[in-house]
Amino acid sequence: MKDITAQPELPPLVRSVFQLLQAHRPAFHQGRAYQRAVGLVFGEIFSFGRHTLTQSLLALGITDGDWSAWYRLLSRPRFEEGALADRLFRETLPHVPATEPYCVAIDGTSIHRSSLKMPGSSWLKDTRFSAFRPGIHRAQRFLHGAWPTPLQEGFSRAIPLRFLPAFPPKAIPAEAPARREWEAGLAFLAWVRAGLDAAGRGPQSVLALADGGFDVLDLWRGLPERVILVVRTARNRRLFWLPKAPAQPGPGRPPSYGERAPHPADWLHAGLRHWPTQPVPVRGKSIQMRYQVFGPVVREDLPERPLFLIVVKGMHRLVGKKKRTYKHKGPSFYLVSAIHQAGQWQLPLPIPDLLTWLWQRWEIEVAHREMKSGLGVGEKQCWNPRAAVVSVQWSVWVYALLLLAGYRTWGLCGGPATPARWWPGAKRWSFTTLWRSYRAALWGHRGFRALWTGTGDNWWKKETWLAALENSIPAAARI
Repeated sequence: MKDITAQPELPPLVRSVFQLLQAHRPAFHQGRAYQRAVGLVFGEIFSFGRHTLTQSLLALGITDGDWSAWYRLLSRPRFEEGALADRLFRETLPHVPATEPYCVAIDGTSIHRSSLKMPGSSWLKDTRFSAFRPGIHRAQRFLHGAWPTPLQEGFSRAIPLRFLPAFPPKAIPAEAPARREWEAGLAFLAWVRAGLDAAGRGPQSVLALADGGFDVLDLWRGLPERVILVVRTARNRRLFWLPKAPAQPGPGRPPSYGERAPHPADWLHAGLRHWPTQPVPVRGKSIQMRYQVFGPVVREDLPERPLFLIVVKGMHRLVGKKKRTYKHKGPSFYLVSAIHQAGQWQLPLPIPDLLTWLWQRWEIEVAHREMKSGLGVGEKQCWNPRAAVVSVQWSVWVYALLLLAGYRTWGLCGGPATPARWWPGAKRWSFTTLWRSYRAALWGHRGFRALWTGTGDNWWKKETWLAALENSIPAAARI
């Protein structure tokens, strides 16, 4: 007699998720806490309303019983965020050869809050307002440290490694201490450097990409060894050439600065006729970037760290051939850590690699949008001093886990086609495609439409299908 209770083989996407979850098992103190964590991960997938803890439990069909143990997963030390991050970091290492730099990107972001008493919240500048009329909002500030995946046909994707709190001193007291964004960024870079050393990758360098908010003197001074920082700088930054060695050493301290160098923006109007052009692969296309490299130079009040200045000229390129649509991008200026080799200061990496990764830094902003709009990071209303921070870090970890599983299964450009007939989908799979594939793999429905469609005459399968469909109804409710 045929065994109708035999379970079919798991789809590759779901199998990758379970493998990653099993790799994170040591981060949980108890087995039951780990089992609840696994349930909440899949509850996030099946939540169609707000991504709160209650919605996840409703999506799992846990409508009766005591929910206290589930809430204590975040409010009590059932797991440590650092341990989860260590395991996630180890899982990314097989995708980066030890002979290449391990690239990371850091950026600050805020999680909007409506309460005046939530731990960690304070009044911050609201980036949703226009630049000429800024506004404020109540929010929690975090430092996002992400790993950009290796390039594939000009595509990359930022997978979060850590979400460190960077609360101002005037924020409502929380379990995390108050610190600035650059201090959290420096802690993240030190953590990555220590992780590579612990994994036996001491000679491997770290390439860190950052925006202008991290061009801080104290961050440059505290930069760990074998960490290359590429940061956007101000157009009027005061720079100096390195001092020339005197012909005959005399009394007194040697000079710390050489002659004054032009401001970064002054090089745009310096009459330079030749600007080298470098083709950069971006999303399946090739974009021509014109640049200049100057240095070594030093910043004012930072004579002990030589740097290189990269000036990227503005671009005015055609993006729509039919309607002749153009896109303009202004000039940008970057400071890069210099390394001393063969008796002279040199760029740490070839200029094509630096320009390519500078363009891909924008993927961390894409991750912010997907986490907040797609996965609902920050929607869990937790008032416990620990849970107010851990709930955000938990949602970011779930996003990273599911994203890494998709990357392991499909790569960057091998995702499934969309169910639409008129459009096969973009070359790089989107977050929506990933979400739809999880639901299709787990529920047996392509794209999952919560409608009454025809069912077969196999009541064993029909009962399971109806139970899963019933769970989606309370999960879609907004409470």
